[in-house]
Amino acid sequence: MKKTPRSTVKRAPKRGLYDAPSIYEILDRNHICHVGILHEGAPLVIPTLYGRKGNTLYIHGASVSRLITRLEEAIPLSLSVAKTTGLVLARSAFHHSLNYESVVLFGAGRLVPEADKMEALKAVSDHLIPGRWEEVRKPNTKELKATKVIAIPLEEVTAKVRSGGPKDDPADDELALWAGVVPIKEIYEAPIADSTLNKNMELPKSVTNLYNLKS
Repeated sequence: MKKTPRSTVKRAPKRGLYDAPSIYEILDRNHICHVGILHEGAPLVIPTLYGRKGNTLYIHGASVSRLITRLEEAIPLSLSVAKTTGLVLARSAFHHSLNYESVVLFGAGRLVPEADKMEALKAVSDHLIPGRWEEVRKPNTKELKATKVIAIPLEEVTAKVRSGGPKDDPADDELALWAGVVPIKEIYEAPIADSTLNKNMELPKSVTNLYNLKS
């Protein structure tokens, strides 16, 4: 990963991570990114699903969407991913915080050519739930025409992570006030079948794997 002045963590620099494995792990654990661009002279930030394959991030959308049509012009963008992993409760109001993991990316995207679009869409599907692509109907010609995919290289990227307990002032340590961390965990609950399904239909492998391994 390329460390630059704008991608260098300024506040709490010890929390900054610039190595590919750390960045990939955070990206692979999450699903939603926020993409920021300048549109018609004003900032625009859009949340969207993404997928990662190697050193490339993929986002997709309607061919006519303002975000996608702007990104295919290779304009500058900033992209972020973040998840809260705990509430950090200090003795003082000032030192309350969050434990979190985050990634910030700077760069520009490119339009994925038609010949590579199906593989890019598979990367997004695999990111959402591995193995599902092989279990479902693939996009048809009409759906592919209505969809564009943007590829964004993972080059100028930073991860930032906070973990551990509160950082109270030493003078406050003796106060008779509770302090600590309330962890936050994301879980997958029991799948809910669509109402139109045959009642005897079994869960597909992709769903059982997800539920058994990550619940």
